[in-house]
Parts: sequence; C-alpha cells; structure tokens
Amino acid sequence: MIRQAFAHEYETIQKQRLASYEPFSNVIPAGHWEILKNTLTSENAKNSDAKVFVSEINGAIAGSVVLFPSQSKAYEWDTEALEYPEIRMLAVDANFRSNGIGKALVEHCVAVAKEQGYPFIGLHTAHFMESAMRLYKQLGFRRVPSLDFEPLDDGIIVKAFRLNLIP
Repeated sequence: MIRQAFAHEYETIQKQRLASYEPFSNVIPAGHWEILKNTLTSENAKNSDAKVFVSEINGAIAGSVVLFPSQSKAYEWDTEALEYPEIRMLAVDANFRSNGIGKALVEHCVAVAKEQGYPFIGLHTAHFMESAMRLYKQLGFRRVPSLDFEPLDDGIIVKAFRLNLIP
C-alpha cells in the first residue's frame, strides 16, 4: 500500500534513507557524503508543501519518496524554484529490495503529478546511482543534460531526468 507518511514516521523514514544511501559513502568524497547525509535527514520535506509517500507492507515502511511541488525549493542550496514537480530521496529498505517498491513509489508520484495536470515531472540523481538511473529510464524518463549540475565542484554530477506526462 502506498500512502502519505504520518508525521510520527519521519524519523524512521530519515533513518531508512540514510541506510539506503550509506553504501555510496565509500564511492564519493567525504565532504559530499556529509552534505548528502544532511540532505537525507533534512526537515525540508516535513516543513514544506512536499508530499512524503511510503510503501507499507504488513505494517512496516518498506520505502519512501518525496514529491516536491512546482514552485518550491527542494534543497537548501537551490537558488531557483522548480517549474514542475520533482521526485527526490527515493529509498527502499534493504529487506524489501527487488520487489518493485521503488518502481511503485515513482509511479505513484507520476500519477499524482498527472492528476494535478502537470505536463511533466522531473528528478535529479547522482551519476553513481546506476540502478536508480536504470529504473528511471525503464519508466520512460529522459535525460535533460542542460539541467545537470555539480553542487560541490568535486566531480559528482547530479543528472536531470524528466518524464513527459502528456501523450
């Protein structure tokens, strides 16, 4: 079941995000990992119009994702508001991986954006998140290199993807 997260679940979701992304701490510079860690535990989603969705299986949170609405700033370093909804911080608990949970969470965000009448939905993911990029491409997201950025000038490229929601 995919539903909106309850406020009392945010701490669990943040811990799950950290555990999900922690394997990348060994492949990126330490400074970049610290900023990513701070982003994953940020209160931005809780204190904004963003929607945090969870996949619940037998009473346990199997995964989560954040959908930031258009005209919002998803991260502290954002200088411009989004022109469209963006998917951020997709995380699946290691005990539930390979069961389609990440895909279901992304598809839920896509459905929400369609219901709201947006022509497209976007996301950014780091170049080292190869399985995430495979998932996004499988779901029809296309690269938008002009929206890529390198937040820390450390070689870590955050790649932009967008999905057209109008047939």
